Amino acid sequence: MDKPVKVYPNSLVERIVAAIPHRHYHLRLAVVLRDQVIVLHEAAVAAIVRAYASVALHPCRKGVVYSLKRLSSSERKHGFAEYQVIEDPGYSEDDAVDLIEDLLEVGRSGD
Repeated sequence: MDKPVKVYPNSLVERIVAAIPHRHYHLRLAVVLRDQVIVLHEAAVAAIVRAYASVALHPCRKGVVYSLKRLSSSERKHGFAEYQVIEDPGYSEDDAVDLIEDLLEVGRSGD
């Protein structure tokens, strides 16, 4: 991974704020951490929820990878954005587990 990896336990999450800003139609979600604030658009939050639910609520599934994909107007439903973070069929469950374990290891070594 060529990007810095930070692992945040729940004790470092100070606040989560979800709201639809004035003159906007879609939710923004702010994760206020001890050392930074991350603001996500609704579509990113929706992808996180889909990924979380597809693993956490499944009786057997242990992992999934979602990736950014540009969808043509014929590939996406009306009202959906051109760029979507969707399930990536190029990765297996085991790939997802391996990726998370590698990221956690990099995050530990960066402490």
